[in-house]
Amino acid sequence: MSLLIREERYELRPGVHLARLGSGARLFAWPHAETLGDLTEAELDLLRDLAKGPRPASGPLVERLRAGGWLKITVTDGDRPLYTLDPLRPPPPRPPVPEEPVLSRFAALRRDGETLVASSPLAWCDLRIHDPALVAEVVSPAGALLADLAWAGLAVARGSEEAELRVRQWAPHELEFHERSRVGYRGYLGDGFGGTFWARGRFEPLRARPEPYPGEVIGLRVPDLEELRQKDPTLTDVLEGRRSRREHDDTRPITLDLLGELLYRTSRVRETWVADGVEYTSKPYPSGGSVYELEIYPVVRNVAGLEPGMYHYDAHEHVLRQVREAAHPAVRRLLTVAGHGAATGQRPQVLLAISSRAGRLLWKYEGMGYALTLKHVGVLYQTLYCVATAMGLAACGLGSGDSVAFAEATGRDPLEECAVGEFMIGTVEAPR
Repeated sequence: MSLLIREERYELRPGVHLARLGSGARLFAWPHAETLGDLTEAELDLLRDLAKGPRPASGPLVERLRAGGWLKITVTDGDRPLYTLDPLRPPPPRPPVPEEPVLSRFAALRRDGETLVASSPLAWCDLRIHDPALVAEVVSPAGALLADLAWAGLAVARGSEEAELRVRQWAPHELEFHERSRVGYRGYLGDGFGGTFWARGRFEPLRARPEPYPGEVIGLRVPDLEELRQKDPTLTDVLEGRRSRREHDDTRPITLDLLGELLYRTSRVRETWVADGVEYTSKPYPSGGSVYELEIYPVVRNVAGLEPGMYHYDAHEHVLRQVREAAHPAVRRLLTVAGHGAATGQRPQVLLAISSRAGRLLWKYEGMGYALTLKHVGVLYQTLYCVATAMGLAACGLGSGDSVAFAEATGRDPLEECAVGEFMIGTVEAPR
């Protein structure tokens, strides 16, 4: 094994902008900024060089930039780049290497082009390995890589992440999801986060209306909104009277007209328009960017005037289209799982399976797209709760459902349209 010549090279991290302020400079990486004050011409030249690419550097300015989290640090063996510490925030002081180091349970390894990236929502940086074949060479001499893994927060002392509730309470995927879907260390506007319309020019935007199912079409009654404005309870009465009601009265099942009214008042398309080649819509509940990616599938067990089975609500025409018959195993499983999810063991009269046509949203949004979908599910839940309460129906939002059964029943590709919510509807059980 050849002897490594370990060297650190520095460059300004991606997304950093440099602005001159008289004899000084200011660094920007939205929403973060730092004023560096008066600088010599040599220091200004150094800043310009650091913006061009990795290079050896030293001195007070370099130390200040390192401490502020403005510099990528690439460890090299001569001219061979071995790995890079890519900062997300200012680094902490270097800790001692743990006596019993283990990989953090929050650490994840993924491929990004030709590099391997080790990341963690608790780490101050990503660690990019440029040539995996070189890792063995880096680990052994003086434990250089291990020391940097510990500094990054990717290697920790055995048992340290189980010692405190504030750390142990988080599942790795949940903390990762939280960090990546918020503006902050990893996501910021202008750096592949937010409404970037990244797919424009690469892929055609999905149409607002999905491809209709070929099954039987069932027309739905349109309720009289003016009459409802006069008869509906007040908003305060609805909010104070709202309850999650899991038991339904099968002796007097919900009717097709009531189901149609609920869908019309909560989910119909009120308006459609086109801007810059993208179709947008308006519905009774709000949706980020007016793209409205959510679809509703009533899974019917007991509705007066409607055969059991799975249907799709065509919000553009206010009709139901049959998707699957009630005997289909996936349809039965959706209802059974809902009953267990509600902790009653009883299948609901109607399960509203809510899906996301992911491409409607992810065509525009980066980083935060799926988090936005879940916000939309919550808004739709509350809209369904309020309208169902006003109508005197039993309503209950569920925390999870069977995504595989949904895909089997609909025949949709889960990468294109996936289940994201479940909501039970029926008639209120009479007092005993």
